[in-house]
Amino acid sequence: MIIARPATERGHAVHTGLDSWHTFSFGNYHDPKWMGFGPLRVINEDRLAAGAGFPPHRHANMEIISVVLSGALAHRDSTGGEGVLRPGEVQWMSAGHGVEHSEYNGDPDGTTHFLQIWIQPDRVNAEPAYKQQAFDLPAHAGQWVTLVSPDGADGSIAIRQQAWLRGCVLPQDQRVDVALDASRLYWLHVATGEITVNGHPLSAGDALAFVEEGQMLTLAGVAESAEVLLFDLPR
Repeated sequence: MIIARPATERGHAVHTGLDSWHTFSFGNYHDPKWMGFGPLRVINEDRLAAGAGFPPHRHANMEIISVVLSGALAHRDSTGGEGVLRPGEVQWMSAGHGVEHSEYNGDPDGTTHFLQIWIQPDRVNAEPAYKQQAFDLPAHAGQWVTLVSPDGADGSIAIRQQAWLRGCVLPQDQRVDVALDASRLYWLHVATGEITVNGHPLSAGDALAFVEEGQMLTLAGVAESAEVLLFDLPR
């Protein structure tokens, strides 16, 4: 079964300095049909205006992954983790038994556009942890790059779940394949640009979910370069 999640049908929230699109139920947006997908609980596409951000707040028992698409995101948390995240970098914070953190636009002159992703961990009340790492996706255009994994394989960030997140940059007319295992769940999210999946057109913010679909997908770039994320998740 293939489930489509068009970008325009996501939840939308506008606050002072923040424009946010919610793939799954989040905050004041609640849709019982979209509570998550396997352990994947949140994909928020956020745009923070200059000077805007999220003041210190607390999370527990969630793997939180941030991917900046443009601008810069300044992070600080109660474990001592801090840094400024820029395009090409992935940030992981495992909230564990509890952590307080803040995030602000780190670009004083422009908007920061980023994805915030939450994945439910496979254990609870672990020690909080933080890591920030750069990945040069354009240098591997047309290839899948493993960003997060359960064991840190291939230079990825190790997270506390049997889940993989892979990224790919697809220039116009370039193609990449992916074989789906019918025993797993897959969520394909277009972060930027336009692609086709087995000929089906998708634009930025669109997503497809694959359930019990042991098949081969062919992704192709359309027009300008696109960035795609693929979540490989346990049932």
